[in-house]
Amino acid sequence: MKILFLDQSGNLGGAELCLLDIVRPYRDRALVGLFTDGPFRHLLEQHQLPVQILSDRTIHVRKQSHWWQGLSSLGQLLPIVAQVVKLSHHYDLVYANTQKALVIGALASVLSQRPLVYHLHDILSADHFSTSNLRLAVTLANQFAIQVIATSEAARDAFIAAGGEAVRTTVIYNRFDPAFYQRPVPVDPIRTQWGWPDRFVIGHFSRLSPWKGQHILLEALAHCPENVTAIFVGDALYGEQNYVQELHQQVKSWDCNDGCTL
Repeated sequence: MKILFLDQSGNLGGAELCLLDIVRPYRDRALVGLFTDGPFRHLLEQHQLPVQILSDRTIHVRKQSHWWQGLSSLGQLLPIVAQVVKLSHHYDLVYANTQKALVIGALASVLSQRPLVYHLHDILSADHFSTSNLRLAVTLANQFAIQVIATSEAARDAFIAAGGEAVRTTVIYNRFDPAFYQRPVPVDPIRTQWGWPDRFVIGHFSRLSPWKGQHILLEALAHCPENVTAIFVGDALYGEQNYVQELHQQVKSWDCNDGCTL
């Protein structure tokens, strides 16, 4: 089977790293189409996986965007749809790895008569998506996807609760190599480097984003003993820099005897 994989981002996130693993077995009969350029393209090329950039402009639609913002982006979407339709004639399956990829992939699937698979990495709920984006994702998945792959039971359940069809939804967990996490890590040098020899350290590794919940960890940390410290490893993407500033302000609002930093 020849597969056309679609992803909205050139940045490196969890969905992109997951896609990297999925594409590897198909390297000689697949193409990854990205809607924007970035580090993800370089990573794919390092693994000798075929990739093509389909646009030189960022699609300015976010999870919380409303329907009129989506309509204003049609001028950006339609040229990408045309490219995907043309490409998909050379492949047996269109694989949408993100929500914007679902929108493009659904339209291209209809026009090219190629089946569509949607890989659902998000929790599709009103807590994280605007009503219009939520309805759009569920409707497109129900109408055009032959299969919805959810990365967790929580993602599947939220999709079904939002109106998604259970019959077309399957949970497939992201793969990982346990050996990578079983290697001993020297902790003491890290504690010494940061000047925390006696502290209990919590590590949070992800994109800085409201729906990732870093502010919740900070709220919990404020109620912990003074020897508990958290390290946040990551940065904001997709126009979420304001959230980073909110986290900084949240930390500055604390009354810390030995100083608090983020």
